[in-house]
Amino acid sequence: MAERTGLVTMGGDAVTLVGDEVEVGDVAPDFVVVDNDLKPVNFSSYRGKVAVIAAVPSLDTEVCSTETRRFNSEAAALGADVVILTVSMDLPFAQKRWCGAAGVDRVVTLSDHRDASFGLAYGVLIKEVRLLARAVFVVGRDGVVRYVELVPELGREPNYEAALAAVRELT
Repeated sequence: MAERTGLVTMGGDAVTLVGDEVEVGDVAPDFVVVDNDLKPVNFSSYRGKVAVIAAVPSLDTEVCSTETRRFNSEAAALGADVVILTVSMDLPFAQKRWCGAAGVDRVVTLSDHRDASFGLAYGVLIKEVRLLARAVFVVGRDGVVRYVELVPELGREPNYEAALAAVRELT
């Protein structure tokens, strides 16, 4: 399994990302995560929709909360052909609790805690802490990756405007 160091920092310290790097133009790798009801979900089940995959370290942190709320508020304007998935290592119970408390009802939260299937497939698993690096992937209806942002510092938000522009180009 590939390891890359120096692309992402956590509190200013470099971390090691494990897994295969995904780039624009690649076919989006499939992965299996768990939904809030502990049911397995394959990414391939979203084929035919434009998908935004937002990887976050934990919904219970300020930046991840802000990011997920922002994507939730943007979701309505994007239409029914767009799905926004937020993937973290949080347990499904914690994700469900957080969504209820935050009023998040348009973003689908998914847990990668079991096998790190997403983290490894997209190269965003942080070796040192077994969390996901903050990243945004936009995948077209055809299953091809059209936008990638790996946020260089975990404590920073992604470029929402660039990710949303990529979505709008596909809808």
